[in-house]
Amino acid sequence: MQSKAATVADYLASLPDDRRRAIEAVRETLLKNLAPGFQEAMQYGMIGYSVPHAIYPQGYHCDPKQPLPFAGLASQKGHMSLYLFCVYADEAARLAFIEAWNAEAAKGKAGRLDMGKGCIRFKKLEDVPLAVVGRAIKKISVKKFIEQYESVIATNRRGAAARKAAKATAKTTLKTTLKTTLKTTAKPPATKGSKPAPRTAKTGAKSGATTAAKKAPQRSTPAAPRKSAAKAATKRATRKTSQRRAPE
Repeated sequence: MQSKAATVADYLASLPDDRRRAIEAVRETLLKNLAPGFQEAMQYGMIGYSVPHAIYPQGYHCDPKQPLPFAGLASQKGHMSLYLFCVYADEAARLAFIEAWNAEAAKGKAGRLDMGKGCIRFKKLEDVPLAVVGRAIKKISVKKFIEQYESVIATNRRGAAARKAAKATAKTTLKTTLKTTLKTTAKPPATKGSKPAPRTAKTGAKSGATTAAKKAPQRSTPAAPRKSAAKAATKRATRKTSQRRAPE
């Protein structure tokens, strides 16, 4: 829930009494422990602590018109939030912060830690170990924070470039594999004079027999044999003898 307040004083005046008391106490801890060079002003609808453009002209990479954020303090709808970008940018510092907070909670001097990557959510002042918060930001100078920030940005950009390159390589490999597979499995087109594809054993045998039959020379069927010459001669001789014996 972003406030439209133009100044920190206006922002504090707009809060309910219990929220104002908690926010003012955490704010006092931040101001007491901030290293020289950071500035306090309204930023993103909350009380912000940042590196001014006079020190870091590049500004925040998400919006260069904004100064580089270092910490933030806000009253949300269901809770209050403390944003520590210095903890977000340094994993070792983040783990040390969690350990210190949990140690205070174990002693009953703080509530259970409800934290994201760099955002701490709390509902009442008694939940916040102010000394732990003060030590976390006191260790960070403007110069050190800028170095941490630029290191994180460079790492993120290298990671993004590597992921993009890996994606492009995977896409090229997939295209090559598909092309090779299709080329291997595709049936080659028929060309003039090309031999037909081989048939199965059964079909091939039948085809071979038919082809052989077609190529074999055609022979005429022999005519039925005539009566033997001897039998014909005998019949003629018998007929002549009968004619001679007949009476005149």
